[in-house]
Amino acid sequence: MFLTVLLFESPQIILLVVVVAFLLFGSAKLPQLAKSLGQSRKAFREAMREAEQDEAADRTQLAAKPVASNVAEMSDEELMAEMRRRVETKQI
Repeated sequence: MFLTVLLFESPQIILLVVVVAFLLFGSAKLPQLAKSLGQSRKAFREAMREAEQDEAADRTQLAAKPVASNVAEMSDEELMAEMRRRVETKQI
């Protein structure tokens, strides 16, 4: 309601919008329209919350991955095997 007051400067404009809505949708459809808008808003918020939880889970999973060993500590055979593996999986 507060947002509606901010968008419209006078009560006449608000009344005009309400009258036009009644003419376009009819009095029987307006409650259904309001209900569907509320459900859409709820679904959007739930999807945003799930996306944030997934992102947080991905961050913790990436943080938990072991760090690659130091190249200086690897033998020549281990280095060659790692290079082949990365070329095959295109992770270079």
